[in-house]
Amino acid sequence: MDRPVPGDGELLVRVHATTVNRTDCGYRAARPFFIRAFSGLRNPRSAILGTEFAGAVEHVGADVTSFAIGERVFGYCEGRFGAHAEYLTVRADSMVARMPARLSFTEAAPSTEGSHYALAFIRRAGIRSGQQVLVNGATGAIGSAAVQLLSGIGAVVTAVCATENFDLARRLGAQHALDYAEDDFTRHGETYDAVFDAVGKSTFGRCGASCPAASTSRATSGPIGRTSPFRSSPCSPVAGRSSSRYRKRIVR
Repeated sequence: MDRPVPGDGELLVRVHATTVNRTDCGYRAARPFFIRAFSGLRNPRSAILGTEFAGAVEHVGADVTSFAIGERVFGYCEGRFGAHAEYLTVRADSMVARMPARLSFTEAAPSTEGSHYALAFIRRAGIRSGQQVLVNGATGAIGSAAVQLLSGIGAVVTAVCATENFDLARRLGAQHALDYAEDDFTRHGETYDAVFDAVGKSTFGRCGASCPAASTSRATSGPIGRTSPFRSSPCSPVAGRSSSRYRKRIVR
């Protein structure tokens, strides 16, 4: 098959590593079924799936000045898909970035889906340095990204995970940790500025006990939303549970 040709403002990336993740599986199986409304009712609109990729820039289209041929890049292309192919075209101003020098392709490719979801919810909540945030499911794909991003902006993070993962949670940036099997955070007595539920097993009412500002309001989307200062809710379907258990790598 001929290589695709990048259009104006696009990159041609040779894919060295990609993944099969929860998003790919959801689109392929139509779970939840409403996905069919925009993925194709009778036939898939995208014949080649794949959302996460890491590779090298093979060619650049006109007007591209932010990337050069040969640079190692990684990114996320939900909606457009195509990361399961050998070559992929993506817009230079989309979710694509240069890879850190210390990372391999197989390390960079699986890092984008969970981070993309976590960052969107953190920004929506407007979390600020010094605020107390509890992350339920702190060592899954979305939760582990949330812990790192929250730590990076200076939030004080309490991680809910298994005891054997406490050290991992602290290395990711959590200051405190609770074992979900032994300590129900909704009955723990502590309160937080925000509750990020990356597992989807806690209802709005239960989370509200740990986030008093949410006691009389409900977020419209996402695992965290905002009132004054914050409100919590059940996870949305897109972040209903950790995707790490569904993921496997495809390496070329």
